[in-house]
Amino acid sequence: MARATRATAMLDKAGVPFTVESYSYDRDADHIGLQAAEALSQPPERVLKTLMALVDGRPAIAIVPSDREVAMKALAAALGGKAAQMMKPADAERLSGYKVGGISPFGQPRRLPVVIEQTALAQPFVYINGGQRGLQIRLAPADALRLLDAVAAPIVG
Repeated sequence: MARATRATAMLDKAGVPFTVESYSYDRDADHIGLQAAEALSQPPERVLKTLMALVDGRPAIAIVPSDREVAMKALAAALGGKAAQMMKPADAERLSGYKVGGISPFGQPRRLPVVIEQTALAQPFVYINGGQRGLQIRLAPADALRLLDAVAAPIVG
């Protein structure tokens, strides 16, 4: 598995301190984020999943703890919209340039609006997908917020 991806290149270029951890990705897992948390021996609130969504028809990214689901109305409100829905997997792959299960908010071809669940900021560090299935980036949540120019808001149900 390559440990250098567009995501890690973005972090390197920005001078953000991070480490990379790999684990055995299980494509048959019922909940990929929870499987990652278990494989990394981390609590699920520390291992965040990256979800591609549409807010009022425009692409956006939601980053939430692996054991939680996005509240669509809250996501829309956080970005000043009225309605949100999950993006179809094929569209998420095409837009992000990553495969589902390996979608990272870092290093995407287009800069999209990002909302991070505000409770994640209380963690000393978090894991966010590194742009490849089975690859996680460990970093300070404040660094992710800053680098992604993200909004922190309560977006889980």
